[in-house]
Amino acid sequence: MTAMRQRPATIERGAGATAVFLLHGVGGGKQAWRDNLPGIAQAGYRAIAWDMPGYGQTPAIDPYTVGALAESLGMLIDHAGADRNIVLGHSMGGMVAQELVALAPGRVHGLILSGTSPAFGRADGNWQQQFLHDRFAPLDAGQTMAQLAAQLVPAMMAPDAGPQGLQLARDVMAAVPQASYRAALQAIVAFNRLDDLARIAVPTLCLAGEHDRNASPSVMRRMAERIPGAQYLCLPGVGHLANMEQPAAFNQAVLAFMQAHFPV
Repeated sequence: MTAMRQRPATIERGAGATAVFLLHGVGGGKQAWRDNLPGIAQAGYRAIAWDMPGYGQTPAIDPYTVGALAESLGMLIDHAGADRNIVLGHSMGGMVAQELVALAPGRVHGLILSGTSPAFGRADGNWQQQFLHDRFAPLDAGQTMAQLAAQLVPAMMAPDAGPQGLQLARDVMAAVPQASYRAALQAIVAFNRLDDLARIAVPTLCLAGEHDRNASPSVMRRMAERIPGAQYLCLPGVGHLANMEQPAAFNQAVLAFMQAHFPV
């Protein structure tokens, strides 16, 4: 794995002995957690949302792999120096979280996996290449990330998603560099930590969205069943971008889990 040249850019709110690291997905950035950070901080936790390498103010890394991204996260955690570290990963961020737990379990004391999966797609490489082709085709045809966001974001949300969350998600995805979007998608098609779920030994919450078509509730439920002692919860009325669609309900679920296992 490559060494991190620069510590990832972050937004940090709150203080306390327990840090919560918020990891966005492929179409995200640290601003995706804008409406979640205040509530987590007000509850007495130190909330840290990162720009994954290649996103926002964080330079890209080479090679761009889930393992290298996990190494970057580990270095950020070490720099934060908290007594206890909870990693909250959404979508691709959940894959980075699983990777770090597998490679360096001592760095993570609690895990929240939102709208993610333990392995990408199917084992068949042809299917994965078709997935990449389909995702890249609009960009190859000349679309901008803003145009792609306008097309993809509504389909990732619940049918009755509110305008505020919809606009935030569009704005965040529109700001993603095209090269980083491509690199992130290429990284996740190789991801597979299914066999490592049984070795996760920290309190874990698997958080699904009722209308999530990217990481369905059934996928999240089966994932929770493979992790010893994991809790499964499905949030009603949200899709893949639950934290932006209904930030109050998302925070309520996250804080209930954290307060039960990591009281301040």
